[in-house]
Amino acid sequence: MTDAATARPRSAIDGIADRHLRRSAELDPLFATEIGLDGFDHLLTDFSPGAIDERTALAEQTLGELSAATPADRVDTVTIATMSATLRREVDLARAGEVTGACNVIASPLQALRDIFDLMPTDSRDDRETFLARLNRIPAALRTVVDGLEHRRRLGPPLALRQVMLVADQANQAAAAIAANTAPIADDPRTAPQLEKGLTAARQAFGDFGDHLRRQVAPDAVAADAVGRDRYGLHLPLYLGADIDPGEAYDWAMVRLAEITTEQQAIADELLPGAGVAATLAHLDTLPQYQIHDRHAFVDWMQRTSDAAVDGLAGTHFDMPERLTRLECRLAPSSTGIIYYTQPTADLSRPGRMWWSVPVGQNTFHTWQEKTTVYHEGVPGHHLQLGSAIVDPDLNDWRKLASFTSGHGEGWALYAERLMDELGWLDDPGDRMGMLDAQRLRAARVVVDIGVHCELSAPAAVGGGIWNAEKAWAFLTDSVAMDRSVLRFELDRYLGWPGQAPSYALGQRVWEQTRTAALTAHPDWTRKDFHTRALALGGVTLDVLAAELTV
Repeated sequence: MTDAATARPRSAIDGIADRHLRRSAELDPLFATEIGLDGFDHLLTDFSPGAIDERTALAEQTLGELSAATPADRVDTVTIATMSATLRREVDLARAGEVTGACNVIASPLQALRDIFDLMPTDSRDDRETFLARLNRIPAALRTVVDGLEHRRRLGPPLALRQVMLVADQANQAAAAIAANTAPIADDPRTAPQLEKGLTAARQAFGDFGDHLRRQVAPDAVAADAVGRDRYGLHLPLYLGADIDPGEAYDWAMVRLAEITTEQQAIADELLPGAGVAATLAHLDTLPQYQIHDRHAFVDWMQRTSDAAVDGLAGTHFDMPERLTRLECRLAPSSTGIIYYTQPTADLSRPGRMWWSVPVGQNTFHTWQEKTTVYHEGVPGHHLQLGSAIVDPDLNDWRKLASFTSGHGEGWALYAERLMDELGWLDDPGDRMGMLDAQRLRAARVVVDIGVHCELSAPAAVGGGIWNAEKAWAFLTDSVAMDRSVLRFELDRYLGWPGQAPSYALGQRVWEQTRTAALTAHPDWTRKDFHTRALALGGVTLDVLAAELTV
C-alpha cells in the first residue's frame, strides 16, 4: 500500500504506526472503508462495550510502544508527537464512558452504519456481492449498538433525550437511504432477490432499533443538553487537537462575530444602502443569478466551480499533484442539508468526493451561499489537504490515511475559504457575503457550543440567564442566513456532539496565527512556501503544526 518510490526508508516508528492502522481497521471495518483500506468492506463494526474496550486497549498499547521508541528523523518526531497526543485524548474520552453507547444526530453508530454504503461501489459483480454481505450484517451490528446503549444506561454518563428521540426518527429513514445506492443491484436479476431480502431485514432492524430508543433508552435520558464543563474538557481537546481555555475561546468568538458583522455591513451598504445585513441577505436570495432550481443542476454547478478552482490554483498558489486533480461532486442519499467531503482511497481508485445532502422539499439553491463551501470541501480545502498527504511518499500509512484532527483539518478548510477571498476568487459581493456568512456561523457556534455545554451566562440579547437550546436557536437565527431546516439540524448537531463544532473557527485561528508567525520567523518564505511546508506535514495536531512551522 505504501508507495514503492518512497523517498525515505521506513523506520521503526512507521512500523508502529502502520501496525496500529491495520489493527484498527480489523477492529473497525467502517473506519477501514472510510479511509480506503481494502479487505474489510463486507464487514460491519462491533459497537458493544467489549469491542470498544478492545479498540481502546489497542490505543494504549500503541502509546506504550511510541513512548519507548527512538525517532530516526524529523518525520518520526512528528509522527510520535501527533499520534501520541491523538491517541491519549481518544483513550481519555473512552475511559470516561463517552464513546460506548454514543447517540447523536451526526456521529454515532446509526449514521456510521447508514452512511458507509454511500462509499461502496456497485459496478462489478464482486462489488455487489460485497455490498450485500455488508447489508446482511446490519441486524447483528445494530444488536451491538443496543448492547452499548444498555451499558451506558446502567453506568452513564447520561444520554440527552433530544438526541435519543432524533436518532430514533433517523432510524426510520436509514434503510431508505441505503436503498438509494442499490439500483445496479436491483437491476441485476442474480442479486435483486438477495437485495430485497437484505433491505427487508435491515428495515426491520432499524425499526426495532428506533423502537428500543423510544421505549427503553428515552425514559432514562436526561432533558438537559449540556454535558457540563468537566465532560466538555474531554471532548474539545480531542477535536481541536490542542488544550485551550473554553472561557477564553468563548470571549474571542464573541469579538470575532462582531468583526465579521462589520465586514458584512460594509457589503450591505454597497448592495442595499441603509437596509442592513439581514435585509441584504434576504435580497441576495431573490436574485436570479444566484438561483438554481434543480438539485442535479446544482451538483453540476458544484463540479464546474470545483474544476475551475483546481485549474486556477494548481501550479500558481499551490503545488498540486497531478493525481489530485480529479474531484467528484455527488448527491448524497441522506437529507440533512450538509455538504461534506470523503477522501480518496490510498491508491486513488476511489477519488475524493464532495457530497450534497439535499433537505426534503428544498428545490431552490442559492449559489452565493455555497461557493465558499465548494472551496472548503474541495480545493484548496479538504481535497487538497487530505489528498496531498495520501500521495506523499515520505509519510507512513497512518499519517496518510488516519491522522485527522478536526481543528487542523476543518481549520485549514476555513482558512482556505478566507484565502480564496485574499486571492480574489470571491470578489463578487454576493459570493463574499456568503463566505462571511459561513465564517459568521462558525464563530457563532463556538459561542453556542461552549455556552450551552459549559453552562455559561447568555447575553441579554437572547434573554440572559444560562445558555440553553432555545437561547442558542435565537442566537443562531439572528446570526446567520442559513436555510432554517438546515440550521435546525446544525443546532441539534452542536447539542449532541460537544466540542466538535468549535474546532473549525478555533482551528482557523491557529492556522492564521501560525502563518503570521512562520512568515515572520522565515522572511524568505512566500505564502506558497508556507502552504507547501504545511501540507507536507499531513494531518497533525495544532500544537505540532505551530511547533514545526515556526522554528
